[in-house]
Amino acid sequence: MTGPRQRLRLTFARDAPVRYITHLDVMRMWERVLKRAALPLAYSEGFTPRPRIALAAPLAVGMTSECELIEVITEEHVPLDRVRDGVPGELPAGFRLLDVAEVAAGLPSLQSMVRAATYEVDLPDARDAAAWSAAIAEFLARESIPWEHMRGDEVRRYDLRPLVRGVALVQAAPPGDEHPSARLALDLRNDSTGTGRPEQVARALGVDGPPTRVHRTRLELHEPEIPALLGGEG
Repeated sequence: MTGPRQRLRLTFARDAPVRYITHLDVMRMWERVLKRAALPLAYSEGFTPRPRIALAAPLAVGMTSECELIEVITEEHVPLDRVRDGVPGELPAGFRLLDVAEVAAGLPSLQSMVRAATYEVDLPDARDAAAWSAAIAEFLARESIPWEHMRGDEVRRYDLRPLVRGVALVQAAPPGDEHPSARLALDLRNDSTGTGRPEQVARALGVDGPPTRVHRTRLELHEPEIPALLGGEG
């Protein structure tokens, strides 16, 4: 079936075996997968046309996720079942397709709609639940948390507090554990004005050492209301 260009949004997971793959390699992987799945991809114009695909809030190297989003523009209408059936078999081990949906072509770019991300973070910390509750309450009560970190040769200085929307203890380390580990749930801003980073929040909460696991559980989008899709599929 031919027709006007279509905008598809795919949700996928990145599991532990592929947590060290770079953003550029993920984009190249998706180009190969979509071509092998024989989807009629739309291409950019110019001397070096590229498939019109866009990834939301690229995941940092070393993290896993159950909520990665990529949008694909096709030259013609594609039944969603064709994507659901064709893509999974082309994905490398460690990537899983979770959902496929058609979205309105008139929406802003995928990246510009991202507002926040939530994470589960495992930390090398022996504090009990009461100590964690006190530390989290003190952190959230602060109006400002001056912060700095190196980016290349440049020192960046900013306020960490506005980048943190929420912190909750999921599980404290069991008493007497030889390798204590606590788990937090973090709700962090992720937009054009700033991005909260789990490892920085952990340091601000007094954790010695980097997280042992960071798993993204949700990306929050702000999608403006536009006229309903015509002829869309579920």
